[in-house]
Amino acid sequence: MAGQVFCFVLALILLLIAGATVALVLQSRQDSMREARLRTSGVAETFAHAPGIVAALDSKDPTAVLQTRAEQIRRETQVDYVIVAGPQGTLYTHPLHKLIGTQSTVPYKEALSGKSVTRTVSGSLGISVNSVTPITRPDGSVAGVVSVGLTDRSVSSVANRSIPLSIAVAVAAAALTTGGAALVSRRLRRQTHGLGPAEMTRMYEHHDAVLHAVREAVLILGPDHRLMMANDEARRLLALPPEAEGRAVTDLGLAPEAAELLASGRTVTDEVLRVGNRLLAVNLRPTGEHGGPPGTVATLRDTTELRKVTGRAELVHERLLLLYEAGARIGTTLDVTRTAQELADVATPGFADVTTVDLADGTDPEKDPETVEQPHMHRTATATVDPYQALYPPGSLVGPVPDRTGVLRVNISETGIGSDLMAQLGWRHRELKKAAEIIGYGFHSVLSVPLHARGVVLGLVNFWRGPTPQPFDDDDQSFAEELAARAAVSVDNARRYTREHELAVTLQRSLLPRDLPEQNALELAHRYLPARAEVGGDWFDVIPLSGARIALVVGDVVGHGLHAAATMGRLRTSIHNFSALDFAPDELLGHLDVMVSRIDEDEAVDAAEITGAACLYLIYDTVSGNCSVARAGHLGPLLVLPDGAVEVPDIPAGLPLGVGGMPFEAAEFHVPEGSRLVLYTDGLVERRDRDIGTGLELLRDTLAGRDRTPEETCDDVLDVMLNGQPIDDVVLLVARTRTLAPEQVAHWDVDTDPAAVAEVRKNVAQWLSERGLDEEAFTTELILSELVTNAVRYGAGPIEVRLLYDRNLICEVSDTSNTSPHLRYAATTDEGGRGLFLVAQFAERWGTRYTDTGKVIWSEQTVGESEGKEADEENEEDKGNAGNEGNEEEGQ
Repeated sequence: MAGQVFCFVLALILLLIAGATVALVLQSRQDSMREARLRTSGVAETFAHAPGIVAALDSKDPTAVLQTRAEQIRRETQVDYVIVAGPQGTLYTHPLHKLIGTQSTVPYKEALSGKSVTRTVSGSLGISVNSVTPITRPDGSVAGVVSVGLTDRSVSSVANRSIPLSIAVAVAAAALTTGGAALVSRRLRRQTHGLGPAEMTRMYEHHDAVLHAVREAVLILGPDHRLMMANDEARRLLALPPEAEGRAVTDLGLAPEAAELLASGRTVTDEVLRVGNRLLAVNLRPTGEHGGPPGTVATLRDTTELRKVTGRAELVHERLLLLYEAGARIGTTLDVTRTAQELADVATPGFADVTTVDLADGTDPEKDPETVEQPHMHRTATATVDPYQALYPPGSLVGPVPDRTGVLRVNISETGIGSDLMAQLGWRHRELKKAAEIIGYGFHSVLSVPLHARGVVLGLVNFWRGPTPQPFDDDDQSFAEELAARAAVSVDNARRYTREHELAVTLQRSLLPRDLPEQNALELAHRYLPARAEVGGDWFDVIPLSGARIALVVGDVVGHGLHAAATMGRLRTSIHNFSALDFAPDELLGHLDVMVSRIDEDEAVDAAEITGAACLYLIYDTVSGNCSVARAGHLGPLLVLPDGAVEVPDIPAGLPLGVGGMPFEAAEFHVPEGSRLVLYTDGLVERRDRDIGTGLELLRDTLAGRDRTPEETCDDVLDVMLNGQPIDDVVLLVARTRTLAPEQVAHWDVDTDPAAVAEVRKNVAQWLSERGLDEEAFTTELILSELVTNAVRYGAGPIEVRLLYDRNLICEVSDTSNTSPHLRYAATTDEGGRGLFLVAQFAERWGTRYTDTGKVIWSEQTVGESEGKEADEENEEDKGNAGNEGNEEEGQ
């Protein structure tokens, strides 16, 4: 039967396709003819009315003018010919030159009457679609005719181009319809299984036998909720009467719940229904959704025994889900307390009514459980369904860590809580009162599991049950061991990470300046905040320099952790050493860049991290109020003027330290007194949810406006810029500038004559006396005598002397020589060489500072601690002769 249907459908479809193809070809032919008529008519009309055509026809030689134009138009319009003839039919143009001058074979007389004619004709080029249009003079007389045509071959070629497509479409349609017919036939064959009527009858009998033999109840209900059919299993499970077919389900004597469910008509999947002492799983499906007759089919399975098995399977499934949840929730952070609380929260209430986690002292990040003698446990976390339970609260000292490594499971309702159990639980005070409270609350079962990792017991996790009636069993114990093992790894990781993090923070804080140096140049405030996760290598520094100047430094080492903190310490020490040599900012960064590159080369052998760092070095001069700044891959400072305006000094951006290859460039700008210099690292302005440009704009807006102290500025900036613990280290350094008053600075020009030393001593003594510094006069005169004498003898003019009185008294002698004196011990027989030795003895500090024009020899004395008053007569003699001896040896 399926084969006959297939052949009939296939023949019918092929016939339809053939007819459609023929119709399509004929229609294409007609469309081509119509297009040919329109094209030839349009070309003829255009040519006839073109400018110059009438004049050409009336000329002596029309062919010479019109032949070329006719051929050009023929090619451009893709027609087969454009023929121009006179009123008597003489051809003036023709694609075949030999026919020019002959009589036209195309009917043209009708066109001489002034009408255009389009028809199919037979001419010298064969059968064609021809349009003839008269060419009229302005007075209305006919000067000639133009004939434009497309041959039958051209028309057919247009139509023939659609034939392959039509054939292809027909073949595709035939293939699709053949496939569709095959699918229909195949489906019909599958539905009937290739059976005839007899075979189908026999199959129905077999299906009926199987329907009544299966151990699953099947009922078919009509649209009026009457029973249409029920198999034997349905009759047995529901105890149906013999004449049940045709009766409403509400009249079958079923329980009200069962009758209501069967008559509901809704879709139900595995809904449990109690019928007598049986638990039946009911499934209801409407039969009319898929084209069948309206009604409902119901299947029922006896799941009484299956429920016992599935109940166990559900418990196992819940335990697996709980373990999966533990893997996802425990250890989300590297915080020990948070990890312990996550363990307690996972186990409660899904596994226990109360869960307590007691961690040993060794889990303190500053200690190691392997080195702690007799560690004790503190209650770190608790999770409970009842906040009024009787166990120790979090933070309580529980007691020593038990020496057991195995799991302890106790049914308290049977054994009670004695001293042995208290010891096993690690209770410090074996209080019988607390035991009575626990039993009185209703706890009946406890499961205590040690938390151990890497061979070390980290603490205990105790699971308690009270409201839950079932005590812990063997399966619960296995689950608790697995849960504790997973949690112990997370606790240990958090402990080790926290210890390393605290170590890195401690190291970094120890390497940062604890107290800022005492000075009057700047009013300073600073903030340092370590990163939330890993400590970085951010640092800052304040370094007093010679000449009442002060250096401000901020920097950031690439990376995080101990390596970054240690590298930061090395860089900070190097900056202090370079600063002691009074390098300019760009020179100092250049030396620092070389040092970082060498560090990278040395550590590359051990595959250590690349050092790399960013740094900003700023020198502020309290005398001139000028700043000199250079930066290496670091953000520039901000300048807050006294009126609250915020400026961004233009400072060339150098490459980060360690990259090398390019010199650094310093910038200098003036800072009005009372302004605030704000230095910071990128952790202040850059966050994951805020790019650095937005952060800088927010920082400028925060600094602008009212005048604030540096401390207030730091507080306001951190309140606005940070939201909780930063993800990267943050350094903020704010400095309000001050300048020395004119009366604190003295300046004298000195001639290059040894006799000028006496004049210098005189001026200095008078200046010190005016400021009440007579006690410092002796020492200061001695120091300046030695320094000026050295400049006169070994330096080059002009020579200048400058005194600065701030916290200390500073003496400076400058000249244009680039050589520096050296301190040495003079032999007994040497006549000179003792001058710098005396300067070093009387001054607190001394040194050499190079400038663009030469050098400055400087010394610094602590006011009030002058040793001049203790000088003996030998010192007086040395002072008197210092100007004549020249005691230094100029280093060449």
